[in-house]
Amino acid sequence: MRRILTVGLALLLVAGAAGLWLTRPVTSDPATLAGLTGDAGRGERVFWAGGCASCHAARDARGEARLVLSGGLRLTTDFGTFVAPNISPDPTHGIGAWSLEDLDSALRHGTSPEGQHYYPSFPYTSYAHATPQDVADLRAFLDTLPPSDRPNEPHELGFPYNQRMLLGGWKLLAGGPSWIVEGDLSPAEERGRYLVEGLGHCGECHTARNALGLRDTGRWLAGGPNPEGRGTIPNITPARLDWSEGDIAEYLSSGFTPEYDSAGGQMADVVRNTGQLPDEDRRAIAAYLKKVPGIE
Repeated sequence: MRRILTVGLALLLVAGAAGLWLTRPVTSDPATLAGLTGDAGRGERVFWAGGCASCHAARDARGEARLVLSGGLRLTTDFGTFVAPNISPDPTHGIGAWSLEDLDSALRHGTSPEGQHYYPSFPYTSYAHATPQDVADLRAFLDTLPPSDRPNEPHELGFPYNQRMLLGGWKLLAGGPSWIVEGDLSPAEERGRYLVEGLGHCGECHTARNALGLRDTGRWLAGGPNPEGRGTIPNITPARLDWSEGDIAEYLSSGFTPEYDSAGGQMADVVRNTGQLPDEDRRAIAAYLKKVPGIE
């Protein structure tokens, strides 16, 4: 009996060690970023495509104030309340002291400079598609923005959601950065896929989630409950969104629908971002959305 218990304990220790290794926070390989030089002009395009201001600028900020990324936005979900951090260039309260590897690890792996898992309220499952060059360009642009000395606030989470170590298992279940829409795509459709599935992280809201908060990719962009609990997010697959590509591109520019209604709520903030993109990017998004399988 003692031998059985000893073997059982040893197996549990081995399984535990293997589990910790498999779910450890992953950081970026410096070799993938070696020699990259960021361009702030290109980085501004990445910034607007990624919607950084929507979460990290002060609520209701307009104009130049949206470039002060002081954080503080509160996202209330079934798992608790998440508070967006300060990502301004301030070296103490923001990310001014981060290296390029730190930013890349955060965006593409959901890992902090301290080696901790980030919560997926930060959409790194989508940002994982970002190219290293786009990350370097984004860093160059962020460094040009005004610093803010606003201190960060902790998330308000109960047990067990306040245990960051569990996020490693969640990341394993979420899987790697594979494309949802595959097949023979034109260059414009590929660009649109990169913007929608990657930087624009549209699926984070427009795709329903299960009880663990994992996206139901079998119903990609088919809408679902608002993650913040108020109302629903619409289905934007071709089964429900019957606008032309021109209509979609115009909406992403001006916020006006073909019926002359206008974007409201969270989508109005999204349009403030997409309205800063070049026409070719908005047209690429529209072309991609027409390739998404229609889901009723």
